[in-house]
Amino acid sequence: MLRDVLNRTASRVDAAVGAALFHRSARSRARSSTESLDHGARLHALRQIIELYDRPEHYEPGGSFFAEPAPITPRVERVRPLPEGDVVDWYWPSPFELHCTDVADRYLRHEQNRTAAARLFLHGDRPRPAVLLLHGYRAGQWALEARVWPVEWLFARGLDVVLPVLPFHAVRAPSLGAPLFPGSDPRVTNEGFRQAVLDLRTLARHLRDRGATDVGVMGMSLGGYTASLLATVEPRLSFAVPMIPLASMAHMARSLGRFTGSALEQRAQFEALDAAHRAVSPLARAPLLDAGRVLVLAAEGDRITPLDHARWLAAHFGAPLHLFEGGHILQFGRGEAFRAVGRLLGKLGLLSRAA
Repeated sequence: MLRDVLNRTASRVDAAVGAALFHRSARSRARSSTESLDHGARLHALRQIIELYDRPEHYEPGGSFFAEPAPITPRVERVRPLPEGDVVDWYWPSPFELHCTDVADRYLRHEQNRTAAARLFLHGDRPRPAVLLLHGYRAGQWALEARVWPVEWLFARGLDVVLPVLPFHAVRAPSLGAPLFPGSDPRVTNEGFRQAVLDLRTLARHLRDRGATDVGVMGMSLGGYTASLLATVEPRLSFAVPMIPLASMAHMARSLGRFTGSALEQRAQFEALDAAHRAVSPLARAPLLDAGRVLVLAAEGDRITPLDHARWLAAHFGAPLHLFEGGHILQFGRGEAFRAVGRLLGKLGLLSRAA
């Protein structure tokens, strides 16, 4: 009974927060070059995007659609010492190049997004496994993320902990308000995921180059989607843990009421949008991790990225699904969820102390 009460409470909070985060007024939709299109114009635009992105070569392992990471020398800023190491910030030029040059004016004019960034909690004594913790939509502020994630818990168990910033978020955001990525234009969203994957692969390579024995990833919400996508692109990833994950951009758009017209027209728009994002969809790409290296965590009362998203990812990766009480915002059962992560990392031999 208590679990039901907690889940219902968390669901109500999710509904209120989701309405505040994602609400678009009729006026703002009319101003949007994407959402102001009628059914025929939408399908025409989406078919052009599908032709550009949904190509067989974009799904090939090691193909050029997701560029290979190159060596970097990040600028290092020391934040503070730790009893067994240091907290530092890394900044490096994002080597990203657009696949769709039609969005270059909007995408590339923002100088802040051209510099990738991460905060790291590093041990100072010997090479360690590292975990990348990926934030959600409109998040990524390091002070916040250090509280959202069990950073001290992971660090105490021997992992170096890394808080990367996704494109157009936090220190990479050109302004306050809704970030450019992800957005209503599927081209910008696709390019954002391509840039995120390249920046994360570049970061993971540098961690390995400096001695990290393993590099894995965890992500919440939008970060859960990105972590899942990374697990279909990066063959050297050691583990992946999507938590309260987003799994489908088209399903999210439908839940937010972004489609217009009759039921048949909305269905056609849904299918076209799903195809437009297919090349960057973790559900459409072959997993590169063994199922035993993936764990999906989901909140039973989640109303922002409902349980179906986690179920789809767990089925796609053949991975276990761990459910905990609470919702997207109020994660009442997060302690047990993270203990499940500890058990996974223990089985993989990545913990230096008992979880």
